[in-house]
Amino acid sequence: MDVKRAIEERRAYRSLDPVEITDELVRDLAESARLAPSCFNNQPWRFVFVYDPARLDEMRAVFSKGNEWCYDASMIISVLGREEDDCVIRDRIYYRFDIGMATAFMILRATELGLVAHPIAGYSPSKTKEILGIPEDVDVITLVLVGKHASDIKPSLSAEQAAVEAERPERKPLDEFVHVNGYNAD
Repeated sequence: MDVKRAIEERRAYRSLDPVEITDELVRDLAESARLAPSCFNNQPWRFVFVYDPARLDEMRAVFSKGNEWCYDASMIISVLGREEDDCVIRDRIYYRFDIGMATAFMILRATELGLVAHPIAGYSPSKTKEILGIPEDVDVITLVLVGKHASDIKPSLSAEQAAVEAERPERKPLDEFVHVNGYNAD
């Protein structure tokens, strides 16, 4: 699969079936993230790959109400970083951008492997830190849920969540976010 196809096929599905998680898969995804660019090659990203069934069960406590579908993930990747581990050049702070690129590389690799890698915002960073032993000065930027796309809609999805499983949500037209040779405010 080429990169363009992986971009086109990537979806944040919520209806997940189990998939076998191996040390080789973790290493493969981590290697993809490792190759991402970063300011001065600082590589500020840190990841905690959680796939032990008992630890996954503990992680249920971190999800916001309405995210019960997350319980079906076969792996949760906690995406971490600290501002001081990357460039701060005058008023430009790079660490979240660089970590986002590394995470995107990992998500596209998961897509290429036929997996769903769904980043979420509906979780508690403090509970995540507590359960995983993450130091207080490290930011939990996102959690990425990994599984296989289920052929059937899982009952853990709300009606609204189920509706977007069947069809990709509409994307903004290019003219709403692309500017050429200057910012064209409307």
